[in-house]
Amino acid sequence: MATAARTERLDARVSREEKEMIETAANLRGTSFSDFVRMVTKEAALKTIREHEVLTLSEESRRVFVEALLDPPKPNAKLIAAARRLRQEVG
Repeated sequence: MATAARTERLDARVSREEKEMIETAANLRGTSFSDFVRMVTKEAALKTIREHEVLTLSEESRRVFVEALLDPPKPNAKLIAAARRLRQEVG
C-alpha cells in the first residue's frame, strides 16, 4: 500500500503531563511519538465523521421518516397475514 506524502504540518501545545502520557502510550505501542499522534488523531477523526454521517439524515430522508411516524401506511396483506401467524404461535 502506497503511503501519502506528508507535506502538511500539525502543531499543538500540550502540558508536560499530556506529553509524557502520549510518549508512554507511543512506547507501549512500539511507535514514535509523531506516528502515535498521527494514528490516534486519524482514528478519532474517522470515528467522529462516521458518527456524524450515521446520525445526520438528509432533509428528504428526515421528512419521509417523520411523515411515516405521523401518518403510517396501512398494513398490506402480507403484514396482516404475518400478524395472524404470530398471534397463533404466541397466543
